[in-house]
Amino acid sequence: MPSVRRMILGHVMSGLCTKMNRTKKLEGDLLETPMKRCLSTFDITLLGVGHMVGAGIYVLTGAVAHNTAGPGVILSFLFAGVASLLAALCYAEFGARVPKAGSAYVYTYVSIGEFWAFVIGWNIILEHMIGAASVARAWSGYVDSLAGGSISNYTRHMMHGYTMGEPLGNFPDLLAGGLCLAYAMLLALGVKCSATVNSLLTIVNLCVMALVIGLGISYANMSNWSNENGGFLPYGFSGVLAGAATCFYAFVGFDSIATSGEEARDPGYSIPRATIISMAIVTIGYVMVGAALTLVVPYWNINPTAALPEAFSSRGIPWAKYVISVGALCGMTTTLFGSLFSLPRTMYAMANDGLLFGFLGHISERTQVPVLNLAISGTFSALIALLFDLQHLVEFMSIGTFLAYTIVSASVIILRYRPEKKTPPPSNVGTPSSLASPPTESADSNSDCNSVTSAEPELLCPGEGAAKLKPRYAWMTNVLGNCKPQNTVDACVMIYTLGCVALCALIILISHTSTTSWSFRDYFIVANVALLMIGSLLIIGAHQQNCSTGKFRVPMVPLVPALSILFNVGLMFHLSLLTWLRFLVWMIVGMLIYFLYGIHYSKEAVSPNSYSILMATSEAGRGARWGATLRVNQKTDKVPILNDDDLVR
Repeated sequence: MPSVRRMILGHVMSGLCTKMNRTKKLEGDLLETPMKRCLSTFDITLLGVGHMVGAGIYVLTGAVAHNTAGPGVILSFLFAGVASLLAALCYAEFGARVPKAGSAYVYTYVSIGEFWAFVIGWNIILEHMIGAASVARAWSGYVDSLAGGSISNYTRHMMHGYTMGEPLGNFPDLLAGGLCLAYAMLLALGVKCSATVNSLLTIVNLCVMALVIGLGISYANMSNWSNENGGFLPYGFSGVLAGAATCFYAFVGFDSIATSGEEARDPGYSIPRATIISMAIVTIGYVMVGAALTLVVPYWNINPTAALPEAFSSRGIPWAKYVISVGALCGMTTTLFGSLFSLPRTMYAMANDGLLFGFLGHISERTQVPVLNLAISGTFSALIALLFDLQHLVEFMSIGTFLAYTIVSASVIILRYRPEKKTPPPSNVGTPSSLASPPTESADSNSDCNSVTSAEPELLCPGEGAAKLKPRYAWMTNVLGNCKPQNTVDACVMIYTLGCVALCALIILISHTSTTSWSFRDYFIVANVALLMIGSLLIIGAHQQNCSTGKFRVPMVPLVPALSILFNVGLMFHLSLLTWLRFLVWMIVGMLIYFLYGIHYSKEAVSPNSYSILMATSEAGRGARWGATLRVNQKTDKVPILNDDDLVR
């Protein structure tokens, strides 16, 4: 009896794992979509620039320079920009190969599996929802600053001195909530109309940035960087790294470029170029503006909430305050546009795959945008902006972003060494079923052991040598044994990622516990973890990659994605414990949705070649009858009957 229970439990667990690991099948014309393909490379580039150049440059620059890095904010933005560029290149490759809405969610679904895809998609929803709310809060604060605090004073008066307390903001922000709703309604008019408005506001914003850089060069005072005033790194290099973790928030908008995959005219051409161009513009802009700000006024005199207007106003240029404020409002508006543009499309992609509720997959026939998703996302973003404080929102958003970037980077390595499969047309000849190993409840057509079509030959592209050792590394077969090359690569990616987690944790732990310098034991442990990571990359690099498809590919794989994984994991360790606890609550809600709904209604759950029957009945006084999952013979459509004795055997 216990053996039967173990057998049934094993089948249940096997079925659950099969469902969680099934991958999305891309069939038919990938360019076919109910959305309107009307965005050019120029539109998509300005969409990315507009999403990234907003609250980050007008609010974050001053806050990081004043509180965290001093003039070293330049290096903070540079490091954050490089780390973001590594992840952006990975997004660009996927955007060219998989021109679908959903960004990192779709990429993970195609390469790793359904469970991790849901985790990423659920976190992207969090990222864009909080991103929209945080920018709306910053926009409201900027307007309040220009109005001399009259808006906040009126709110305090209406609250009669009451405050909401942690983790909420002190007072509800009605202006921020209303802004989210207003912009959601603008996006509902259609993608081309809203993209035109976004492009105009982004151009105004870039002109204001150029003005700030020019004025900064004209009024620069190099003594602000001298040792007498604390030097270039008054908070040390650790302050630069802490600032980089915060500045990473300024670059999170580039994934909105990938999200536009179903509305780009030529996604294979536009998405990679728009990604690289926008990242270059934004990184140079942030570095130059950070230099201008810290050269115009000493870092300790910077106003963290309205840094640029107050800086030039203190140097006797009052007109610059109003010009910069116009640019700031335009920039933050385009950032809000980017978040509210990406959020409903991610919800649409997940609902279209069956992982979220079906009504979220509706597209308006008139405007060809997911209007219902816009209404829902705009309402929730407005509610968050109304209640929560800006600082808590920024930290909470970063953790989901880092996780998404990490998994997308790992997915690039996995897919680069996975053979490109071209499945031939299905044969009309039936395939006899076997009862030797009963399939699980929902057989995945991508699984070699469960799929009827897995026995069909796979046609690889000409000259394909992927997932095989390069000739000069043939000696590794003695080390790797009988492991399949693809399984070896997947295992090495997992080992490397876990090694990044262990390395970052060890460095932080040793740095906080060692009162003096590191001991020999500390160096030895860290060196062994580093060697394990390097060894994993060397084994991956010893395999041949799949052949080029003529589309954009990340250079220097696996090195570039591996560095992206390391940087993102390292930045995740700089987030506070409270942020991790909030993230855990969000993930619990997501897991309830996935295991109670998504895993059962996923469109990848149904295999065209087989279906399952689960028999389980019980009779009082006679014990339980055990169920079995049986495959139907396609020729006869007869289901063999198994009795209890057969199951025990």
